[in-house]
Amino acid sequence: MVRMSASRNASVVLAGLALVFAASCGKSDEESAGGGADASQKVESESGANCTFEKYAGAGVKGVDDLKSAKIGFAQSEKEANPFRTAETQSIRDEAAKRGIKNLIVTNAQGDLNKEISDIQSMLSQGVNALIISPLKSEGLDPALDAAKEKGVPIMTIDRLLTTKKACEDYIGWVGSDFVEQGKRAAEAMNKATGGKAKAATLLGAAGVNVTTDRNKGYKDWIEANATGIEIVAEQAGDFDRQKGQTVTEQLLAANKDINAIYAHNDEMALGAVAALKAAGKQPGDVKIITIDGTKGAVQGLVDKWISGVIESNPRFGPLAFQALEDFYGGKGVPATQIISDKEYTPENAKAELPNAY
Repeated sequence: MVRMSASRNASVVLAGLALVFAASCGKSDEESAGGGADASQKVESESGANCTFEKYAGAGVKGVDDLKSAKIGFAQSEKEANPFRTAETQSIRDEAAKRGIKNLIVTNAQGDLNKEISDIQSMLSQGVNALIISPLKSEGLDPALDAAKEKGVPIMTIDRLLTTKKACEDYIGWVGSDFVEQGKRAAEAMNKATGGKAKAATLLGAAGVNVTTDRNKGYKDWIEANATGIEIVAEQAGDFDRQKGQTVTEQLLAANKDINAIYAHNDEMALGAVAALKAAGKQPGDVKIITIDGTKGAVQGLVDKWISGVIESNPRFGPLAFQALEDFYGGKGVPATQIISDKEYTPENAKAELPNAY
């Protein structure tokens, strides 16, 4: 039961609570190899004082007696042709259904920031009690965020972090992956795949997104400190898009014929790179590819030896996002940051773990 009595909330607020369900480094061997549905719901929380109903800066925030009766809006940022986005949206839908929430509104901005702003404003006009937002960019949603604050509608964010906004002022909290750590793990996988010696190119994600910045930082920092034999000879943006990943790879191969390794910031670009390599007459393993996401296509590429390693970026945010809303309204509060656990697919476990990819 979700209630909003101020006296009740004050008595149960647990300031500074840090819940650790599971951290990636603390997973069992089974979970590290792929785990199952439960692994996707485990999370490491990083919090100072939790964001509670009383602390939230949104003016006139209204409580709900029961989350089942609430109207919840979910703003998806990108086309669901991308398996990550498909899995992310389905996780939201599935968890809403599991919790008996019948009034869920879902929008898709199709990769257009202005449309995401409009989508959020439209859901506000439809009287949503709370919003879950997957931001297209780490900044630029101000008109929508300001409108939500004016209407007293709390926002839970997932995946991409709003880097110019503050938790418990502009949104109640964020759930996502440790993208710097993903980059480091990708670098370790690259080092193993290449034996520590390579002429490597990087397919960068979209500009203005913390995912791109962090995945690149983690990768480059680890390479610089641990793998001086891996030379990063080129970096070019592929915008997390398969076709652009193919086009950029074709250009990089033409300009740098000695490239024998590629780090892709997501699986869609990696699969585009595979298409480019095939068109260039390359054979599986001629160019080592390390990628981040965990889609079935990429893990199948690992089985087929076109890809050398896949670091998962877990899109199953539904359980954590809705639990955050439950805790926000119920008095426990929400940490500013919660890190979801991510698996890793390797040449050794890829075939067995293919069914667990999304």
